[in-house]
Amino acid sequence: MRKVTKAVIPAAGLGTRVLPATKAQPKEMLVIVDKPSLQYIVEELVDSGIEDIIIVTGRNKNSIEDHFDFSFELEKTLERDGKDELLKKVETISSMANICYVRQNHPKGLGHAILKAKPFIGDEPFIIALGDDIIYNPETPVAKQLIDNYEKYGSSVVGCQCVEQKDVSKYGVVAPTKELDEKTCEISDFVEKPDIDKAPSRLACLGRYLMTPKIFDYLEKAKPGKGGEIQLTDSILEMMNDGEKVVAYNFDGKRYDIGNKFGLLKANIEFGLRNEETKDELINYLNTELKELK
Repeated sequence: MRKVTKAVIPAAGLGTRVLPATKAQPKEMLVIVDKPSLQYIVEELVDSGIEDIIIVTGRNKNSIEDHFDFSFELEKTLERDGKDELLKKVETISSMANICYVRQNHPKGLGHAILKAKPFIGDEPFIIALGDDIIYNPETPVAKQLIDNYEKYGSSVVGCQCVEQKDVSKYGVVAPTKELDEKTCEISDFVEKPDIDKAPSRLACLGRYLMTPKIFDYLEKAKPGKGGEIQLTDSILEMMNDGEKVVAYNFDGKRYDIGNKFGLLKANIEFGLRNEETKDELINYLNTELKELK
């Protein structure tokens, strides 16, 4: 079994759910407290033992590359001004992982974006971390949880959590079969955004996958579906139908969907309450505002 050291972050989407904020900047660069949302995902991957990351970008995404690059002028200015703490933070950004980029030149869906990373991934297992989803777990990052599960069972892993029954129609939902342990089960099907009364379970796919390189064989021969897009879940289903085992893992962590306005706002508030620099002022502010609302 090969060690998991590579990851793909698809970041080519237009971010239409948070317009107009994303009209001129990538949604992945929207700030949560003091860092762009994408940095939280990169940090999760690095903390999970990932060494090489490929970010799949699109047009108007150059600021992503700039953010993770070395910034000579800024670092020299901070060094000259004796702002050592800020300098350390900036230096860490450009050195935390080997980050490469490839452009998805046509909007052909998530599966197509993952396929663009094939030359980088090669024949190794890899993590897929969707750019819309920040998952907070200060003890064991969710990517590390998936890697541990892969090392235990040797199969591709879909990161899931139970959602409210009323919310199942918002997600791709798995059909569980054999239970392997209290948090892991084999699956037989995916249902994309099912009707509430037809969902096979409440286990929803929430932005993290660990795939074996076999998935590329299926993505390469996948036929575009609705909107001309190649869907990752369709190729996972085809792989499963050919006898490749895939498990669903009910991960531990709090998920923030920063691809919508309320999710982004909630992430800012809750990460602000965890931040030593902002939490006291934020608590006082919220208490004051809540009293006035009453």
